[in-house]
Amino acid sequence: MPKSFEVSALAALILASPHNRRIVVMGVSGSGKTTVGKALARAVGILFRDGDDLHPASNVAKMRAGKPLNDDDRWGWLELVANSLRRDAPVVIACSALRSVYRSHIRVATGTAVQFVYLSGTRDLIAQRIATSQHKHLPQGLLDSQFETLEPPSAGDAMIIPIILTVAQQVAMILEILSAGATFSVPLPPTH
Repeated sequence: MPKSFEVSALAALILASPHNRRIVVMGVSGSGKTTVGKALARAVGILFRDGDDLHPASNVAKMRAGKPLNDDDRWGWLELVANSLRRDAPVVIACSALRSVYRSHIRVATGTAVQFVYLSGTRDLIAQRIATSQHKHLPQGLLDSQFETLEPPSAGDAMIIPIILTVAQQVAMILEILSAGATFSVPLPPTH
């Protein structure tokens, strides 16, 4: 975290930009979205919402059965994520947002700027994390489908944060980028 700011002053500076009021921490399951998202929300003093909690029961049952979700399963869930971003701002939401079209859908459905933070790590590192934890919705066998679906965002589309850093280092890096005023929010397409 930049040393020149108190936490409350830093939070006010970050939230002064409309681009920073809706933050999606994204990546494959096991990358640390919930942990980093909670820590980021706590550091800024805003609401955290776990996108996994927004999944309909049918999606949860499918994932627990070891079956990967398809686009038909995801569209309604992405709509619920966008609804929360619109309604609950300022908010940090953990959401996989694996494909570019999902991120575009979230932006369009939200109707305003959304910052994406991509937690980037290798398949091997994430597989190790999953093997040593009890991930809520992801049997280890679904990791391959997550990486097959993943379309990593470009540096112009999201902050890219390496998961080899500690959670505190990841949050500090995100806060530093946000407080510097950098935006990673692709403009919304025209509606007419």
